[in-house]
Amino acid sequence: MAQALELGARGLGQTWPNPSVGAVVVQNGPDGPVIVGEGRTQPGGRPHAEAMAFEDAGAAASGGTLYVTLEPCSHRTIRGGTPCVERTLLAGVRRVVSAMSDPNPQIAGLSHALLRMAGVEVVTGVLEDQAQRSHRGHVLRVTQGRPMVTFKVARTADGFAGGAGGARLAISCPESGEWVHRLRASHDAIMLGIGSVLADDPLLTVRLPGLEIRSPVRVVLDSSLRLPLDAKLVQGAATVPLWVIAAEDAPIAAEERLVAAGVEVMRVSRGADGHIDLLEALRLMATRGITRIFSEGGPTIGEQLALQGFADEVIVSTSPKPLGAEGIVAVRPGLAALLADPEIYAVTQAGQIGCDRFEVFTRIA
Repeated sequence: MAQALELGARGLGQTWPNPSVGAVVVQNGPDGPVIVGEGRTQPGGRPHAEAMAFEDAGAAASGGTLYVTLEPCSHRTIRGGTPCVERTLLAGVRRVVSAMSDPNPQIAGLSHALLRMAGVEVVTGVLEDQAQRSHRGHVLRVTQGRPMVTFKVARTADGFAGGAGGARLAISCPESGEWVHRLRASHDAIMLGIGSVLADDPLLTVRLPGLEIRSPVRVVLDSSLRLPLDAKLVQGAATVPLWVIAAEDAPIAAEERLVAAGVEVMRVSRGADGHIDLLEALRLMATRGITRIFSEGGPTIGEQLALQGFADEVIVSTSPKPLGAEGIVAVRPGLAALLADPEIYAVTQAGQIGCDRFEVFTRIA
């Protein structure tokens, strides 16, 4: 199952709207169990992991065991194809080990029941905690109608994300920069606010050799459509999709100019604070198939995401270098209080990347 989870993790950010599942087929050999087939969900969500694993195993799958990180599908969709339960039975597998049930109401235990009815032994819950984390975007999209959100912030040793007046700072070491690009590649979309765009004029692409094609959709929360046409994001919209989410009352003329430049503009309501309604924006992206969002939107959006319960993971990277002056605080008081509460967030990973120290906080309540 650990191997299946590792296989599935390789596809994160590439399989939406489907979860990135890993599957391993094992056969008993004369010297013990032998892996005879492996597979993971392919880019765009199909073929599924089970189909790839059975294709890899061929006839060797018959009588063997399928290890899969999520309950196999049992329903036909408008895209067609043979459900994975049928493929499993056709392959002659006699045992299925599943990390977790699929919360999708079209599946939700039905596949496991069908397999048992067909005489296949089914074992569930193996490495379920790891599978729940890997599939959290899929789970949230199905159960809450929104994607999983990872918020990432880099800060100086004395806690600042920017200089006085929002001046941009070179905070992270090169190794941390490469890590951020890998994180981008493992998400379906990158989201930030218009303030960060106007301050930094970022590209928000993956720029690691060999991973350039894995650049996610870029999403800008821009309630009043202030995004300039000469921004790097707009200039690159023909290569990497750019979605702008605006308020319902944003200027029509500004939308028309952006659309003519290749940008897709969507509209949602304003929240009580006058800014974009975050939940409505997240649910809108979920309807487009987005399951995992990487937010580099700055301290203000990070705090709002956390306070509203949408920051499912928070990554804080700390440089050894202080700013030594006044600046923009990286972790605002509301977010800091939530991260310090062990009943709300747990530190699930911590370590060193280059000269920078990092912590990953996972929301547990």
